[in-house]
Amino acid sequence: MNVTHLVCARCGATYSPNRLYNLCHKCEKPLLVRYDLKQAAASLKREDLASRPSTLWRYREVLPVEREENALTLGEGWTPLTPAPRLGARLGLRYLHIKDESLNPTGSFKARGLCLAVSMAKELGVRKLAIPTAGNAGGALAAYAASAGLEAHIFMPRDTPAANRIECEATGANVTLMDGLITDCGAEVARRKVAEDWFDVSTLKEPYRIEGKKTMGYELAEQMGWQLPDAILYPTGGGTGLIGMWKAFDEMEEMGWIGPARPRMYSVQAEGCAPIVRAFEQGLETAPAIENAFTVASGLRVPRAIGDFIMLDILRRSGGGALAISDAEMIAAAYEIGALEGVFCAPEGAACLPALRRWIADGHISTDDRVVIFNTGAGVKYLEAFGDFRF
Repeated sequence: MNVTHLVCARCGATYSPNRLYNLCHKCEKPLLVRYDLKQAAASLKREDLASRPSTLWRYREVLPVEREENALTLGEGWTPLTPAPRLGARLGLRYLHIKDESLNPTGSFKARGLCLAVSMAKELGVRKLAIPTAGNAGGALAAYAASAGLEAHIFMPRDTPAANRIECEATGANVTLMDGLITDCGAEVARRKVAEDWFDVSTLKEPYRIEGKKTMGYELAEQMGWQLPDAILYPTGGGTGLIGMWKAFDEMEEMGWIGPARPRMYSVQAEGCAPIVRAFEQGLETAPAIENAFTVASGLRVPRAIGDFIMLDILRRSGGGALAISDAEMIAAAYEIGALEGVFCAPEGAACLPALRRWIADGHISTDDRVVIFNTGAGVKYLEAFGDFRF
């Protein structure tokens, strides 16, 4: 293992590895894992990756699990980077790809983060895990906890898609439905976790989910021949995917795999829950919570993200942006992408298409840009949402 320490993303306080942590003890902000990347690069060679397993564990030297028996896998990672030529032609783009995370175990990109979180929990002796979820994170936690023989306690809003609830129950989790939003579920986990001896694996409230999510950045670079795209459009709720990819780009540069050029990072949110968009437009460093948040894209229904300041910094430093999309637009976009490219996107991923159209129209994205949009989940898990609209 090449982990040297953990560091607070806000105040810079450092922490020893191989211990259980949630947030920074000093400022209660997210902790990030740091590696001896020179040592990692000595055994992790770009040219050797082709012979490694087609899972996220192909990058094991820059992942925190020390003992191989604790590295859980259900086949997560190495999802396709699918060319989208017909959609690209309609938009006037020469190079458009979809990174299709729906082909992960449990049908979403959440499998990456929870794979690492549960693997590290197992390694560090945790027996009971708890999470507030809008849906897909709960399913991923339930699956990996079952694989590890650990208890999973999942709290989700009562109106979470039925597929997510049934998935959690079918894989052995203890599911509690609550009135309200994911923030209400998080408050309940916080209230009970000490008495119940649960370890909280909420988004960015432990250091390891982001380590799984960052492998999207490693894969993207590898699949594109170590030339990063010009623009990445990413549907943003809690933000671990966007933050994780940026972390991966920095690590790869330090290992000599890529140069200093970075993609413009674009955050896509729902009109009914767009705290990052509002903060970006107002020039704020943090994003105040959205009251009465609502969207059929349950993964975007995150009224406030603890990693808001990290996301906003990335968007600005990269020269990217943030846009909010209506529910009707994202569902219509899912039908359009499906008809043109055969990818049945979750509403979150589909939201990237109308956002892309707007950024092309205002000149932010040009015909020659190499563009990647992320579909973060499978449309089949959102059938109630699609039933609300007809096109």
